Amino acid sequence: MKYIDLRSDTVTWPTLEMRQAMARAEVGDDGYGDDPTVNRLEKMAAEKLGKEAALFVPSGTMGNQLAIFTHIQRGEEVITAEDNHIVMHEAGAAAVIAGAQLRCLKADKGRVDLCELERTIRKTHEVPKTGLICLENAHSSGVVHDLDYMRRVKEIADRHQVPIHLDGARIFNAAACLRVDAAEIAAYADSVMFCLSKGLCAPVGSILAGTADFIRRARPKRKIMGGSMRQAGVLAAAGIIALEKMTLRLHEDHERAVQLASLLSRIPGVETALEDVHINMVFIRFRCPVDTDALMQRLKSNGILANPPEDGVMRLVTHYYIDSDMVKKVADVFRNALEQ
Repeated sequence: MKYIDLRSDTVTWPTLEMRQAMARAEVGDDGYGDDPTVNRLEKMAAEKLGKEAALFVPSGTMGNQLAIFTHIQRGEEVITAEDNHIVMHEAGAAAVIAGAQLRCLKADKGRVDLCELERTIRKTHEVPKTGLICLENAHSSGVVHDLDYMRRVKEIADRHQVPIHLDGARIFNAAACLRVDAAEIAAYADSVMFCLSKGLCAPVGSILAGTADFIRRARPKRKIMGGSMRQAGVLAAAGIIALEKMTLRLHEDHERAVQLASLLSRIPGVETALEDVHINMVFIRFRCPVDTDALMQRLKSNGILANPPEDGVMRLVTHYYIDSDMVKKVADVFRNALEQ
């Protein structure tokens, strides 16, 4: 059975064009810096974000952790929202790899109180030093932070001479939502990570971008983390297509998400925060108890894959392989399942 897979946009597989490009990719040894396809991808990615240089890494988590590892000295603090990905979903790697102490602030979908942020930054004579501020946009809640918020955080960071790293795993989704170039978002961070997979459909890989000096310092640390690859141009070829073409169609995934949220909101007992559907994620809450096992079995038997609810909230994610007819079927199956 061919499933309608709404578990995440990480389930996307490479397009036919990507597979063909991977098969004919010109390659070299990236450990020596002579893989021409990787070099082209890194140059293109840096230009897209308005940064001096970029580095190809195997995953988004590695990109974020490499940024922390490069920015700070062991024992320094990293200020971040309590619900950001580096806190919730990266296996405590900041402590293990960089020796960082995370200073987590209360947040509303990744957005922190700016006065609290400034109060939290350590003064110059205090130990441990505040070594980094980490932001996330688009946030893993599906919410996109506006440019004014990004600008105000940057002003605070600059006043205290603290760099900013942006977890921009879905920065191109955020850019599509805000109708700006990704570089306009990236301008408010000293380093940026984004994923070539997820909504961009490349099978493997992420990018870490920043100044030329930052990337020069990050490169040997990537090797320490096991991220230095050889003939990686086979993977980078798909990433090039992701940047050239897939970034231009992400608004379609957002439209499917709005369609899905709207249809689900009409089902009795289902709440959907339509105002928070900024990108390709839909979060629904059930007003009354639901037999989770029965619901998940009903979805799967109808060819729909989804992650089960957590604390009464369920996330559904649209992507390149979800079309309008699939969205309608999902809504119909949910309605029938919940009515029973």
